[in-house]
Amino acid sequence: MRLPYQPALLRLLHGAAAILVILALITGFWVYNTYDKRWGSLALPTLEDIQGIHGTIALTFLLLLPVFALYSFRLGQRRLLEEQSLHQLKQMNRPTGWVALHRLANTVMLLATTFAVITGRMMKEEWLPAGEINRAWYQAHLVAWLCVFISLALHVLLGAKVGGVPLLLSMFKWNVRDDDQPRSWLRGFKLNPASSLLKGIEIIVFGGIGLAFLLPVFNS
Repeated sequence: MRLPYQPALLRLLHGAAAILVILALITGFWVYNTYDKRWGSLALPTLEDIQGIHGTIALTFLLLLPVFALYSFRLGQRRLLEEQSLHQLKQMNRPTGWVALHRLANTVMLLATTFAVITGRMMKEEWLPAGEINRAWYQAHLVAWLCVFISLALHVLLGAKVGGVPLLLSMFKWNVRDDDQPRSWLRGFKLNPASSLLKGIEIIVFGGIGLAFLLPVFNS
């Protein structure tokens, strides 16, 4: 089975982001499972510092997110939603329709994780241990968790639909071509997104990331 080649920088950033997102989803559910349980629970062991563990993972992801988003908008634009993709979404009986849907899922994933870091940064650790599970920011963060979970599932399932198992496995290859060294990683970097649609989405994502860093300062 011949695997398609993915740029080394993409594999590095995508791999780190994937690990952090999955860990954040797991520990986020663990926090809910420890303090909330309104919509069901699992028999997980109690970890005293589960909020701290989740927060550390989430903060690490927040630090990575601007770099990953910059790569996505300036070097990986063909993997995101384009204006022509909106028309292709009507052609689900053709491969181009599924490719457009995959690009939509990738784009939604960026928006969902941005929503998650904003709402997470606005929470306070003392709320849940005190039983304050109806706080607006906590409720919003639960919705964000669900959005990230669904968008991640769609990202993987549609990736398998569009490129099959070879596409999924190609993200985990270790080999690097001679022409894919760090000095060439920024080759093809675009100063601006290819379309006004992507420009608008980029503004939302980077604006949200900025809010995630700034809002906690005013929430002390």
